[in-house]
Amino acid sequence: MEAIRVFGPKLGSRLSIRSHTTAFPACKLSRFPLTSFPGKHAHLVLLKATTIPLASDDKENNRKFEKLGPSEWGNQFLSAHVDLSEMDALEREIEALKPKVRDMFMSFKGMKSNKKILFLIYLLVSLGLAHHFEDEIEESVKDCSQEMEEMMDGENDLYTVSIIFWVFRTYGHNISSDIFNRFKGDNGKFKECLATDAKGILSLYEAAHMGTTTDYILDEALSFTLSYLESLAANGTCKPNLVRRIRNALGLSQHKNVEILVAKEYIRFYEQEEDCDKTILEFSMLNLKFLQLHYLQELKLLTKWYKEQDFESKLPPYYRDRIVELHLATLAYINPKYSRVRIILTKIYTIQIILDDTCDRYASLREVESLAATIERWDHNDNAMEGLPDYLKSVAKFIFHTFQEFEREVSSESGGSYSLKATIEDCKRMMRSNLQLAKWAVTGHLPSFDEYLDVAGVEIAVYFTVAGILLGMENINKKEAYEWLIFRDKLVRAMSTKARLVNDLFGYKDDMRRGYVTNSINCYKKQYGVTEEEAFRKLHQMVADGDKMMNEEFLKPINVPHQVLKAVLDTLRAINICYDNEDGFTRLNDFSSPSTHNVIDLIGRIFL
Repeated sequence: MEAIRVFGPKLGSRLSIRSHTTAFPACKLSRFPLTSFPGKHAHLVLLKATTIPLASDDKENNRKFEKLGPSEWGNQFLSAHVDLSEMDALEREIEALKPKVRDMFMSFKGMKSNKKILFLIYLLVSLGLAHHFEDEIEESVKDCSQEMEEMMDGENDLYTVSIIFWVFRTYGHNISSDIFNRFKGDNGKFKECLATDAKGILSLYEAAHMGTTTDYILDEALSFTLSYLESLAANGTCKPNLVRRIRNALGLSQHKNVEILVAKEYIRFYEQEEDCDKTILEFSMLNLKFLQLHYLQELKLLTKWYKEQDFESKLPPYYRDRIVELHLATLAYINPKYSRVRIILTKIYTIQIILDDTCDRYASLREVESLAATIERWDHNDNAMEGLPDYLKSVAKFIFHTFQEFEREVSSESGGSYSLKATIEDCKRMMRSNLQLAKWAVTGHLPSFDEYLDVAGVEIAVYFTVAGILLGMENINKKEAYEWLIFRDKLVRAMSTKARLVNDLFGYKDDMRRGYVTNSINCYKKQYGVTEEEAFRKLHQMVADGDKMMNEEFLKPINVPHQVLKAVLDTLRAINICYDNEDGFTRLNDFSSPSTHNVIDLIGRIFL
């Protein structure tokens, strides 16, 4: 719980952004070479909050904590050069290519070639271009779904069937997984001869990750494909570009990965394919470069905003300086039109990490109670903060002032005030759960497993995060979207549970080392009387079952624009990239960790 938490105070604490993506060479910005990073890093020691009530400045000087080092990035993004004329030129080139791709939709439709349309959609999604053609894709998928039986009749190509299944499920159409029965033999198992089709096996593996709680055949497909793909990845018996794709998929499937990372890799794969369409390839390269510049511009603005907060002079050095990493997590929302979402969300993440570090690293229990009461009142008046230590006044003022920024941004919009109030309420909920966890931590109390998840699931701040996304979105019915979010509480609760469990699973040893016993593993052990090993196995199974349940929820009918549902799905994808099930977890305040440098490398690959 002591390293960076991207999606709320606990979630993301073991941030392990996967580093298997590679920059597209034409998009590198040489102004900030990776070689400029410091060669050595100060060792950062985990901190433990004191439980002794301290109020005066003299007593605060006696707190037991160690100073955290500055950001790995410093203020280098503040001086980043973003050539707006280059961005304008890229945008013009992109707009010139759009009609050519739209013509492909029309030409395939005229030929009644639904399979070609679905392959085109898969290609656009994989290359990070789908947001340019939302209307065309939605209409095409709907039209193709009405001719499903005719399209699938007699189709026995594994790659084709898997891609069709993947596209339909990606866009919310609950195509039956029974279509894969055609690839089974008389013994009821998948035919061994399929192993010769590397692309087909890979595509079936990708499709299997979209299974629901009743898609038992996809469980079989996952087991069947996994061994073959691991062998292909190890032996390198197929084309190098396909081997690279297989290795990436084994790390994190496309369905679970964020689009910008998928696109960066898929461009490298696609340009080496024999049937590569040069127009679409050029489009994807231009789009990727535009996105990099666009994100860099955002990060420059956010770095300036963060510097203006002047935390260094207002707070003791207990907090983590992580503005670059926090913004990185928002890139799950790839569309340039979501710039406001990414900026608002980065500021909300900053609130979350400051609150978490305050409650978990530094403040006494009495001080956490005082801060919680201040946030509950939501009174900006200085008199309302009377009695708070100066550093807590700074924390409260930062939160209130940031929400005042949000209010100025959205108040004039339809539903803006409603959206703002809903987000404030989620901020309060997160603070209440922080207080409850602080009380449990002080006494070493182990609540029941269910009670723990009720509290710690809110503290993980997925609700707060999704509320912030809706706050930043434009041209949607905000009240309708929030009501849908409440109606889909099962989905958001499952996301929160997943975030909570994986955070605790990967941080268990670290928690126990520092005497933090109130976590899901210990609560499960106590409630069910099982061993530590059994608790780990059960919680991992809960995560896997939760993924299937969430896939099921995403396929249910919706009464809000698809972009709202997709934003929630992208939030889940952002959660996924924060954890590495193979290689453990990253403590970003431990610069001796190789995974830390993977995060640094990834940020460099996207922005530099």
